[in-house]
Amino acid sequence: MESHGSITLKLFLGFLILSLNVHTSVSRFVVEKNSLMVTSPEKIKGSHDSAIGNFGIPQYGGSMAGAVTYPKENRKGCREFGDFGISFKAKPGALPNFVLVDRGDCFFALKVWNAQKAGASAVLVADDIEEALITMDTPEEDISSAKYIENITIPSALIDKSFGETLKKSLSGGEMVNVNLDWREAVPHPDDRVEYELWTNSNDECGVKCDMLMAFVKEFRGPAQILEKGGYTQFTPHYITWYCPMTFTLSRQCKSQCINHGRYCAPDPEQDFSSGYEGKDVVLENLRQLCVFKVANESKKPWVWWDYVTDFQIRCPMKDKKYNKECAAAVIKSLGLDAKKIEKCMGDPDADADNPVLKEEQDAQVGKGSRGDVTILPTLVVNNRQYRGKLEKGAVLKAICSGFEETTEPAVCLSGDVETNECLDNNGGCWQDKTANVTACKDTFRGRVCECPLVDGVQFKGDGYSHCEVSGPGKCKINNGGCWHESKDGHTYSACLDSENGKCQCPPGFKGDGVKSCVDIDECKERKACQCSECSCKDTWGSYECTCSGDLLYIRDHDTCISKTATEVRSAWAAVWVILIGLAMAGGGAYLVYKYRLRSYMDSEIRAIMAQYMPLDSQSEVPNHVNDERA
Repeated sequence: MESHGSITLKLFLGFLILSLNVHTSVSRFVVEKNSLMVTSPEKIKGSHDSAIGNFGIPQYGGSMAGAVTYPKENRKGCREFGDFGISFKAKPGALPNFVLVDRGDCFFALKVWNAQKAGASAVLVADDIEEALITMDTPEEDISSAKYIENITIPSALIDKSFGETLKKSLSGGEMVNVNLDWREAVPHPDDRVEYELWTNSNDECGVKCDMLMAFVKEFRGPAQILEKGGYTQFTPHYITWYCPMTFTLSRQCKSQCINHGRYCAPDPEQDFSSGYEGKDVVLENLRQLCVFKVANESKKPWVWWDYVTDFQIRCPMKDKKYNKECAAAVIKSLGLDAKKIEKCMGDPDADADNPVLKEEQDAQVGKGSRGDVTILPTLVVNNRQYRGKLEKGAVLKAICSGFEETTEPAVCLSGDVETNECLDNNGGCWQDKTANVTACKDTFRGRVCECPLVDGVQFKGDGYSHCEVSGPGKCKINNGGCWHESKDGHTYSACLDSENGKCQCPPGFKGDGVKSCVDIDECKERKACQCSECSCKDTWGSYECTCSGDLLYIRDHDTCISKTATEVRSAWAAVWVILIGLAMAGGGAYLVYKYRLRSYMDSEIRAIMAQYMPLDSQSEVPNHVNDERA
């Protein structure tokens, strides 16, 4: 039998939910969809809507093709398929299996988990009643469901009853049903900047979802700050609050869970009014985190919010009784934020008036445009579309990256975190050089692309699918440019010419196509060298050796033999001539110097003598070498 306090708590929580519904009665919940295209058989070919499951990892920005299979047993997927000897693992070269299961008898997530364990690549859940599509959400957390929810990695979608019956009919008739799940338009991608928001909560004692949320914030902080600092994204955090019904504003429950006289409330963290933290503690910390973002944003550093939230989770957890204003102040101080501005932003929680910050948050909860009401916590919204799936770094980054206009994605969107790994299967159907370990296949968040790569500064050129070849300077560094090369007896020969349009060409001494082979030419047999009468020829790999008989010396350039003695005589005469020419040049130089100095001396003497009889106007006295005679 339930206690009075437990019943009171449930009634109060019910009124909080009712208040949310009244508050948002003019708007609606939007089911996020992706396209499901039947590609065969021809008679049911066409496009259909499907509702994205709020667990697992949808392939945002990409698509996935598969063959639909409908199990003969365990058709609702509530038990492990292994118990029935059923496996959905695709055979090598075959399309992945998309398992079709019926709705009912167990949680959506459990159906997907059982199919995933049996090897399914995706799950389609057929509705059991004719109704508008709904979002398949995770169940209320308990120990058993927590074990598998966080491990679901395949995508899932709900399809309407009539479409499900159509698929079943074709499969029962023995036809192969192939479909394509397409998430490329699940997130709008109008330009080179993505706007996204995270609806979160500072409460760290709300079960598995809170644990997943905290883990995500810590893990995603790095990519989020890179995107924000680079100006690629505009991020905004949000926090859900409720208001207390007017008739309960003076009750003990409302006073402990709300601030500003019942205007902004949060459920009790422990769901126990008599002990532990209260709902208003959560509201106040939510408000503080909103103000941290506003103050950081005003200082042009909005990414500091990620640091504060992460540090607060680590340093101020509820379980350590540190979830309070004092611990928050220490975190704020350590990050260099203006505490006074944050306090001013928070306002007076006891005032019987609206808080501008929280009022704005309540208004934002109501859906606008293509975005529905925010009723699931946590919720990620990318380009005004609600994200569906597991809050996991790679999956969320892929969803954000799919919001960029194609070709404008930042480098972080082409990292290993968001690769589709299609290149692991048959190299993605792209060109590959196994010898040089070079491939044209490149994984991206939109799927694989086949582009001839750039390796160590050397560009490959081609279509990327069947042909890529190295081009330009440096190409011989990569697998020898695809040309023949061989080493032997300490010598290496290559047919690669390191130039822009250089083709493979066998080096001198070899003949062949230059690509697959180059064969050593026997210059001696083919009489291409060493053909003088005194010569003796010996073929070597890539060259030849030629010797002369007696004291003769072989001259390769002239292919002839000459006497070593004649060579020595010629060398001696050459040395004599060099000496004679040197002496002649030295003598000629000495004569020129002597002649120049003698002439300069004679000129000065003549000028001195003439100056004694005919003084020059330009000089008053000319020095001479004749001694003056005085009486």
